[in-house]
Amino acid sequence: MDKRFRNKIVLVTGASRGTGKVTALLFSKEGAKVIINYHTSDYEPDADINAKKVIKEIEKIGSKALAIECDVSKEEEVEKMVSTIINKYGTIDILVNNAGIVFDTPFSKKTVKEWKRTLDTNLLGTFLCSKFVAPHMLKRGGRIINTSSTNGINNFSTESMDYDSSKAGIIILTRNLAKELAPKILVNSVAPGWVDTDMNKDLPSSFIKKETENIYLKRFAKSEEIAKAILFLASEDASYITGVTLMIDGGYG
Repeated sequence: MDKRFRNKIVLVTGASRGTGKVTALLFSKEGAKVIINYHTSDYEPDADINAKKVIKEIEKIGSKALAIECDVSKEEEVEKMVSTIINKYGTIDILVNNAGIVFDTPFSKKTVKEWKRTLDTNLLGTFLCSKFVAPHMLKRGGRIINTSSTNGINNFSTESMDYDSSKAGIIILTRNLAKELAPKILVNSVAPGWVDTDMNKDLPSSFIKKETENIYLKRFAKSEEIAKAILFLASEDASYITGVTLMIDGGYG
């Protein structure tokens, strides 16, 4: 069976772990050449080590990959990353804006530093990567898939209000980019609910139990289930879909 993304050049930000990693692996299995973006920081001190592990997993699949460290909130770093990819591969066919962080802090203790870092990484990072990739995609077409969250739609938490705000912003940004870059580039986003990832591993068991009861399917999503939706939006099966945010929450209420 022919692979859907054979020889496509795919950039996945925040791909050293979690859903980003799984998305990169699935694209590789489908024949794509994947660029693993990562950023070593106090939020993920082992990002460089984790990125190398992802590369090894991709090589075992029989595909090729490249790891590039870049803080997506820094304009000059994003520009350099994109230039490196273009110089090596000549194009970028698919961009998955997945990099994101969250700080669960009570409202009274929320800091401006946390707010700025969250918005810079989640929202500004999505804008910057799209801005520098778009000129290359406009020459031959492409896909941009952004990662929002149900927290940006209808599941709110006062402890993550900065995160929620960034994810709501991504939804509006997605719609604006879809209009700006049409018809050559299709831009969509996914909005996962609870996902079984490292980001959520330290949640209190009582909270996980309570939230699981609110989910119609009675479990958190697997990263693969989010990644498969991202691949769908990047595929020809989604050739008439743009400006859409796809909720993936297993039903919640």
